[in-house]
Amino acid sequence: MKPAKNVIPEKVDALWLNVHLATMTAGDPYGMVKDGAIAVAGNKIALVGKRADLPVDFESRVGNVHDGGNGWITPGLVDCHTHLVYAGSRAREFELRLLGVTYEEIARQGGGIRSTVAATREADEQVLLKQSASRLKALMREGVTTVEIKSGYGLDLETELRMLRVARQLGEKYPVSIVPTYLGAHALPPEFEGRSDDYIDFVCDTVMPEVAAQKLAVAVDAFCENIAFTPAQTERVFKTAQKLALTVKLHAEQLSDLNGAALAARFGALSADHLEYASEQGIQAMSASGTVAVLLPGAFYFLREKKRPPVDLLRRYNVPMALSTDCNPGSSPTTSLLLILNMACTLFHMTPEEALAGITRNGARALGRQDRIGTLESGKDADFVLWDIDEPAELAYRIGFNPLKQVVHQGRVVSRLT
Repeated sequence: MKPAKNVIPEKVDALWLNVHLATMTAGDPYGMVKDGAIAVAGNKIALVGKRADLPVDFESRVGNVHDGGNGWITPGLVDCHTHLVYAGSRAREFELRLLGVTYEEIARQGGGIRSTVAATREADEQVLLKQSASRLKALMREGVTTVEIKSGYGLDLETELRMLRVARQLGEKYPVSIVPTYLGAHALPPEFEGRSDDYIDFVCDTVMPEVAAQKLAVAVDAFCENIAFTPAQTERVFKTAQKLALTVKLHAEQLSDLNGAALAARFGALSADHLEYASEQGIQAMSASGTVAVLLPGAFYFLREKKRPPVDLLRRYNVPMALSTDCNPGSSPTTSLLLILNMACTLFHMTPEEALAGITRNGARALGRQDRIGTLESGKDADFVLWDIDEPAELAYRIGFNPLKQVVHQGRVVSRLT
């Protein structure tokens, strides 16, 4: 569905005035509209534009008029890559890395993802829901209205389905949109030690059909890396996903270049994520396929990596750049998307406007939802945030600062995020 043209609606439910708009559409920086107005009808944006262009009697026709206090409204923030549902902690591994043990060494010794798998398998649905809800609410308190949640810490049928059910419950319980992704090809579980091809058989023949049958995920992800799964194994996962009408995305080129970006592009992946070691050939392939680059500065920072993703190449080939927290227990235990804005600017040399686009317009593209969210346009979902700031760059500039005043999700004001 394409957003409707901006016409004056006959009736609206709510109107925001005394605001400036960072629509994040093409045009002026941030798609900004000074002294703007935004109106909502039902769960959709009914009008976006300058206050001066409203009919003289328009405000009297609105049931609820909000004074924005000269603040700024942006689209609702999109966290397009998270592993938010899990149990346990990996604080001890954090200590080990500070003592010189590498992420790869920890993984090969049975730590890393496998330790979270053990804790998650032991947790029942209510425990998972409670622990995950605290992380979700932290994101929501910073204006996040859409969150992608991956499975991948069960690596068996029962726990993977449990994780995806918990993700669905989070979306039912809280005013936030959840986009679930099946990440079975995340790591090799202990019961398949030395039998990675057999595990991929299990993922493709047993788990993925059940995930699709129960409609628990809309996409499939994989970890294509030397410590995880090969390009050939990843291709098998993607082919199965296509047969089941599930979209695909890929953890690619985080630690080495296995041509994962090109592989993702060949299958029309929504996104290729991490990309520190991506080649120019891979970036070109992503450009041709429309695959979004999801950059994850939290993991880069937390693992103390040295090689930045090729931001200049992504710019040169006009590959959309999204950003995300990568919220997970091992390599990016953060629930602050605002902090990610600052990290993207300071660590990856992105501009504040590029960074904000990364968690709005391009974050939406990375989830295949650009026709519904990510920009302020008539006809799109009424997901937006009112901030107490003087200019949009403040969101990336200040650290440990949350200027949120109000969140609107699906046309409803979210007044409590406790």
